[in-house]
Amino acid sequence: MFVKDRFIQDCVDALGEGQGAIQEVVAEAVADGARILHELGEPEHAGIAPIYRSPELTIINFVWAPYMILMPHNHQMPATIGIYSGREDNVFWQRTVVSIDAVGAKSLGPGEVIALDRNVIHSVLNPIGKMTCAIHVYGGDFFAPEKQRSQWDHETLLEEPWNVERVKAIFQEAEIRFNATKN
Repeated sequence: MFVKDRFIQDCVDALGEGQGAIQEVVAEAVADGARILHELGEPEHAGIAPIYRSPELTIINFVWAPYMILMPHNHQMPATIGIYSGREDNVFWQRTVVSIDAVGAKSLGPGEVIALDRNVIHSVLNPIGKMTCAIHVYGGDFFAPEKQRSQWDHETLLEEPWNVERVKAIFQEAEIRFNATKN
């Protein structure tokens, strides 16, 4: 049963055991998406809601707007993603001499978890007409990483510095666009 404070403590405890241990904690949590929704509340808006933040660990409740797309980006730290409602499609990329090339994809549904190492580059799409909810656990401070993060322009696939404020705006814009189609 998901209890936010216990989940946080379980993640903190698992941190020293490695990403596999965190993946087990996240998998146990997202196995009961209804309980997470009850504990964290039904999402009202798309966005990035920190649950816990320290230099060693960040836990975020991500709510993806319907049909939202987030540009390719890296984390510069291990990440574990667990879906508890909706669907998240990930496209994985690798660096080339001047940009990036797509090298694979993984679709995640409720109860599914993926672990990404610190060097992974991925883009994210919510392909369905409802909010997608996910718990993300990062092995570092997501908002102030030790090593500079990058994002890649959707059109040119050229690298640029990560801009968390721009990412927050993308969540808001995606929600506004979706809501405009409902009228």
